[in-house]
Amino acid sequence: MRVATWNVNSLKARLEKVTWWLGRARPDVLLMQETKLADAEAPVKAFRDAGYALAHHGEGRWNGVAIASRCGIEDVVTNFGEPLRPAATPDVGDDEPLAEARMISGLCGGVRVVCVYAPNGRVVGSSFYEAKLGWFERLAQWLARAVRPTDPLVLGGDLNVAPEDRDVWDPRACHGGTHVSAPEREAFARLGGWGLTDAYRLHHPEAGRYTWWDYRAGNFHKNFGMRIDHLLVSAPLAGRVVWAEIDREARKGKPVPSDHAPLVIDIDAPGCEFDAGWTSAEGRIAARRSRPA
Repeated sequence: MRVATWNVNSLKARLEKVTWWLGRARPDVLLMQETKLADAEAPVKAFRDAGYALAHHGEGRWNGVAIASRCGIEDVVTNFGEPLRPAATPDVGDDEPLAEARMISGLCGGVRVVCVYAPNGRVVGSSFYEAKLGWFERLAQWLARAVRPTDPLVLGGDLNVAPEDRDVWDPRACHGGTHVSAPEREAFARLGGWGLTDAYRLHHPEAGRYTWWDYRAGNFHKNFGMRIDHLLVSAPLAGRVVWAEIDREARKGKPVPSDHAPLVIDIDAPGCEFDAGWTSAEGRIAARRSRPA
C-alpha cells in the first residue's frame, strides 16, 4: 500500500496539479489538507474519474481535510467524532480549532488512516498558539479513546511542527518562533509516546529534506524549508515501511504548485517508481546558497 499526504493549499486551485500527481505517483491513499472547500464543493467526480473514492470534511474558506482512496473508505470519522462547534469568530482562522475542519479518518484497505491539519499557531504565547496546543491535546485524547497502538494505523498530514533542529533550514533563525518551540515539539513527541513512529525517518536520517518552503525570496530554490508534514505509523506497520520520500518535483512548475510537497511511504512493497528530484537538485541548491546576498 502506498500512502501519501499533501497540503494542497486549495483543492480547487490545485485540482489539475493533484490529478497530475495521482497519475505520477499512483498512491493507494492520499491524505489532503487545506482543501478550502465546503463538502458540497468537493470534486468527487474528478477523483472518481481518476479511480479514487473521496471523503471530505470542509467548511469553506479555510482549512478542510480529505481522504482519496482506491482501496475503499469505510467508517469515516470527522472532528474527533463530534460535530463542528459553531464558530464564535467566523472571520478569524486558527483560533477555534474545534470549530474548524481539521480531522478526518477512515478505514482504507484494512488500515485506519487519520488525516489531520494542525493549527499554525502564528505567534508563540498568543491565543492562536494556545489553541494549537489545545488541539494537539484533543488529538491525543481521541487516540487514547478511539484506537489502539496495536491497530494498523497511519496518522498523517500537516502537523505544523518541525520535530527536531535537523527539520529546519537554520535552527538559529527559527528558534523563538512557532513550529519549533518546546511545547509544540513535546506535543508531537507525545504522539510517539502513544505508539506512533515517524515513517520518513525510518529511511531518511539526513537533514536538509523538507516538505514546506515559503513562496517568497526564492526559498524553495535555496532549500530554506521545514519538514512539517508527516506520516506516523503504529507498531504493526513500522517494520513494514519499505520506502519513504518527499516529492520535491511536485513543488515545481505550472500550474502554480502548493507551498508544500507530497510525502509518500510504501508499506510491504514498493509502488511505482518516480524521481523525487533531490539528487539532481543538490548541486543547484548549494550554488544558490553560496551566492552573495
